Amino acid sequence: MTDPARLYDELQSEASKLLIGQDTALKHLTISLLTRGHVLLEGVPGVAKTTLAEAFARVTGLNARRIQMTPDLLPADVTGTKVYRENTGTFELERGPVFANVVIADEINRATPKTQSALLEAMQERQVTIEGETLELPLPFILIATQNPIEMEGTFGLPEAQRDRFQLKINLGIPKRSGEAEILDRFNSAPNLGPQDLEQVVSQGEIHAAQEIVSDVHLADAVRDYILDIVDQSRTMPEVSHGVSPRGGLQLLRAAKANAAIEGRAYTIPDDVKSLAVPALAHRLVLSTDAEIGEVEPETIIEEILETTTPTSPDASPAKSTAVGDGGKIDETDDQVSASDPSDTDPESRSASSDSASDADSDSE
Repeated sequence: MTDPARLYDELQSEASKLLIGQDTALKHLTISLLTRGHVLLEGVPGVAKTTLAEAFARVTGLNARRIQMTPDLLPADVTGTKVYRENTGTFELERGPVFANVVIADEINRATPKTQSALLEAMQERQVTIEGETLELPLPFILIATQNPIEMEGTFGLPEAQRDRFQLKINLGIPKRSGEAEILDRFNSAPNLGPQDLEQVVSQGEIHAAQEIVSDVHLADAVRDYILDIVDQSRTMPEVSHGVSPRGGLQLLRAAKANAAIEGRAYTIPDDVKSLAVPALAHRLVLSTDAEIGEVEPETIIEEILETTTPTSPDASPAKSTAVGDGGKIDETDDQVSASDPSDTDPESRSASSDSASDADSDSE
């Protein structure tokens, strides 16, 4: 099972045994996993941020470590250190919890900036340096961090450099009444239900293969230009002091390709970009002082940009696309032909059209 669409369906089906109303968040986590990105989960206490991260690690079968971020946590507690062994008279490397496929940094903004910065190298280069020795992290590697947006006492806001390393920021809100009723009913009948009750449904080999398929998804020039237009516009908005970085545009591109693959397409369309622009770009904006005083939300700015920016071409698919996960076979169904005039497929109509064109050429002569 290397098809990203089937892979996501398997993950979603198993995770839904525990999670309710988290399909979009789970899809975004899958997108980041398939594009080697990282995710920041933000929400008030009690909306299952940590449960979502642990459930995702469980169904993917990846080695996961959770780090409870606190003010007294040191960088060595995250990356590891060298410990002196008296019985051997040597220093032995003690690897930290960052050496895992899925690292869950719970309440990341409670750690000091010095400890937060210990994750920068891991997020960007997928390696850590311990006392001058550089060590590779296991692949795949994804950092899932959580934070509470309403409790600011004893917290340290993430610096721009670290926020920019998160591919997506997912805001988890309070569920609707119907969803909350389902949560109450499910946990009333199974009080001890948790991530440990979920099963692994994909292998690491399947994840690596799906990542390769995503990287091969076709990106039309029109879709690329649409991304550039959105990024450029973010840098000229009056409410913004610093707009989206080139890294942000690249991460949006990769996320759009993964979304296309999950939707079963081997090519991107503008809607792939539009659906992911807010979670991929909003957290990268640095607002002006006036905008901060006016409590302008970065998500609102990106939404305004999407309303005023339109793609240059409504159809960004290639003339003949390769179906995702079909082993390279060409899909004989041509979307452009099926959407065109019936005369394109009817020999008699084509002949009549040709005659009409010839008559028109004679008239013009």
